[in-house]
Amino acid sequence: MAVEKIYSSHSKYRHDIDGLRAIAVLSVVFFHVFPNWIKSGFIGVDIFFVISGFLISTIIFEKLDNGTFSFTEFYARRVKRIFPALTLVLVACFAFGWFTLFADEYKQLGKHIAGGAVFISNFMLWKESGYFDNVAEAKPLLHLWSLGVEEQFYIIWPILLWFAYKKRFNLLSIGIVIAIASFFLNIQQVKNDAVADFYSPQTRFWELMFGSILAWLILYKPSFSVTNGVTLDRWLSKAIYRDPHTNNGQTLASVISLFAFLLILYGFCEVDEIGFPGKWAIIPVLGAVLIIFAGPKAWINRTILSNKIAVWFGLISFPLYLWHWPLLSFAKIIGGEVLSLNIRITVVIVSVALAWLTYKFVERPIRLSKHGKAKVMVLVLIMSIVGYGGYNTYKLDGLPFRALAKQSKDFDVKNGIEGYAVCDLNELKTKNITLDYCLKSVNHKPNSAIIGDSHAADKFYGLTAVDKKNSWMLIGNSACPPVLGINVEASEKRCEDKFKIIFKYLIENKNIENVVLSFYGNYFKTDAYAADHVKDNFGPNAFKITSSNFHGNRSDLFFDGLNSAIKLLSANGKAVTLIVDVPELPFFPKDCFRNSFKMCEISKAKVLSRQAELRNIIDRLKKSNPTLKTFDPLDLLCNNDTCSYKKDGLIFYRDSHHLSLRGSNFFAERFINF
Repeated sequence: MAVEKIYSSHSKYRHDIDGLRAIAVLSVVFFHVFPNWIKSGFIGVDIFFVISGFLISTIIFEKLDNGTFSFTEFYARRVKRIFPALTLVLVACFAFGWFTLFADEYKQLGKHIAGGAVFISNFMLWKESGYFDNVAEAKPLLHLWSLGVEEQFYIIWPILLWFAYKKRFNLLSIGIVIAIASFFLNIQQVKNDAVADFYSPQTRFWELMFGSILAWLILYKPSFSVTNGVTLDRWLSKAIYRDPHTNNGQTLASVISLFAFLLILYGFCEVDEIGFPGKWAIIPVLGAVLIIFAGPKAWINRTILSNKIAVWFGLISFPLYLWHWPLLSFAKIIGGEVLSLNIRITVVIVSVALAWLTYKFVERPIRLSKHGKAKVMVLVLIMSIVGYGGYNTYKLDGLPFRALAKQSKDFDVKNGIEGYAVCDLNELKTKNITLDYCLKSVNHKPNSAIIGDSHAADKFYGLTAVDKKNSWMLIGNSACPPVLGINVEASEKRCEDKFKIIFKYLIENKNIENVVLSFYGNYFKTDAYAADHVKDNFGPNAFKITSSNFHGNRSDLFFDGLNSAIKLLSANGKAVTLIVDVPELPFFPKDCFRNSFKMCEISKAKVLSRQAELRNIIDRLKKSNPTLKTFDPLDLLCNNDTCSYKKDGLIFYRDSHHLSLRGSNFFAERFINF
């Protein structure tokens, strides 16, 4: 991303390359901010890679030729070009995150600041998730992956060129071999691990190498010039113009430039993020190479790309790239749901303003003023401090002493409970079937068990903290309700097999007298409502409900599964209690907590409407099972007319459908009394 004007004995500054940069950066910005407007704007990064490879290699080739190449000078120029704006953005993110991010979020930001400071962001993100995942929006420094790839190229390529030049190897051959090998790895890797293919330098270097090969051909092969295609230029001139036209190569250059421009536009509309980069990346790479090759006199280059507005955006492209994503990411973190059009437009305007201010008052003064060595040392020192600050934030778990972090502890998830241990699965005779939840006391045999999915796990913590008379056990699996004879399935969880084992264990364990069923209450629905389900596109619509024993719609099958489970447990002497699920929230409690202006309430009438089918099933279960007890937490978690993530100033939810630790304790106190 970070390239500079090129002035040398063979090359003059080209306005059209700055214009090409403008297209690259604006496509990325608009893809991020208005993803429905430009489907594939992410290919702007690939255009940047070609430009960087071309300009950097041109500088190195020329300085090697005239004997003035110096690693010290080369990397000093890189530091002065990249560090000022990057340091400013990293510090700004650290400062803004101090006041807006929870401990886990700030911890991750600290790691990414440290990675950005030493240009290894692509490796860090490689291990976390994909670039196109929803969770990526919550990473303010996600975009630094491309800077990492570029800087890794800047480390390896100059050393390799210098060595090859000294040994009098053919530089073009080396470039071609590297490009072919990298492209081949890219094609292979995208099939095996698309995330690795996206972030890995060895599968991206071919894009920069295309620019490097073009630089070599332009510098060392005078015949490799669009102006030398006299015959083809003459044919094109006759085909296009009515009157005789001077055959100086400009017609051919304009045709090549137009074709390349249309190729890039095609890429913006048709390149698919699935399987990218892969073979798709050849479209923006080839388009960028051909535009640069066409030269500054080609019609597209001199009229569109050399336009003053395009050149201006090209000059601020690096700080614009750096600023836009953190602004958008923080806006989404604070705002929560999909941002309004006005906010998105504001993000673009502020990004452009900050980019211009950074370019005018930070980048240029530092790059062009005197005392170069001293500036480089200071910049390296400051970046080292920033990187260490990020690393320290990561190691100290997101600085939990910050005011926001301390206030948000209610959102923490408890990983372990003192006095409780994971069950011995051999005791359950699971036969290679794993369970997400199986905890019981290490000192007392359990006489009570709460079974189900994650909606059983969130209540277990409160039961163990509040109930001093009973010894509780948690057993179940995420996204698996406690049903028998039906299969509620999302992916390959084998829910039916797991609960067969769980029920068998409970029946054989005569010490367990009380069994509580707690589960997500809308498996049988076909629409997502809770904010987490909507965001992840993994709600009730993701589940299949099937049975070889029962027939009916999803709701009827779910009733049959619960009914069978309750009858089996009751017939074996277990006192069964069913917990009515807590209200689903169409908003994120964390967003509400950090944004006091956000409306975070839902009417009790809406909750009852959403749960109407569930409550009908429970009424049928009570009629079919007279000894069944039910516990309804609705009035505990809601006021007279509305429900929210908190009550009386206390936070009861950790996300849009799970109780917080405080909420779990509050629930348990009322449940035990019941």
